[in-house]
Amino acid sequence: MNVLFSTLLLVSLTAMLIFAPAEAFPTMIAGVQSAITLSLKLLAIYAVWLSALKMMQATGLDKKLSRLLRPVIKRLFKGESEDAYDNISVNLSANMLGMGGVATPAGIRAMTAMQDGSPKATHNMILLIVINATSIQLVPATVIALRAAAGSADASNIFFPTLIATSVSTFSGMIICKVLSLKKDKRSDKNGALALRFEHKKSDFCKYISKMRRAK
Repeated sequence: MNVLFSTLLLVSLTAMLIFAPAEAFPTMIAGVQSAITLSLKLLAIYAVWLSALKMMQATGLDKKLSRLLRPVIKRLFKGESEDAYDNISVNLSANMLGMGGVATPAGIRAMTAMQDGSPKATHNMILLIVINATSIQLVPATVIALRAAAGSADASNIFFPTLIATSVSTFSGMIICKVLSLKKDKRSDKNGALALRFEHKKSDFCKYISKMRRAK
């Protein structure tokens, strides 16, 4: 990916120097200034949001949310260990609060705890990935920060639209995962039954051949 972006940058700079050399350097300087200004604005906004999230952690709000999610998590991710449930709870609650730094290591530990020794991902592992990708956002800190840096008059007015959109995407993803996992389980059971039936037929056939040989 870095090679692709570097190639695009070099091609663009070369084209600008050939076709519009007078505008090349002023454009680059203006781009650098805009990038620095945006970075400083985002730094200030993120500092405020991270302070708020740290206060949530200090007051134990993230742990309360984790405990609140625990019964739902046990119903969604059946058959897992207590360690897996602990890490899933932390992962999902941190994602809802916009604490990606906390959510990522908890998600990795949850994935490790859910491994069953197979090289393939289990249904629960896939479900956790889908929920993380579509995560319900109670605090859309990143989008609010970007809107504020871009000069939005009311950067936080996306709170309810974001909550609705992420709720719909999360529940849709969960339903699709559950439906597909049930179909896969049924297909596996059917294939397993056919294999068992074939083994019985094979055994009966071998017994019949042995009996015929003894009769001769």
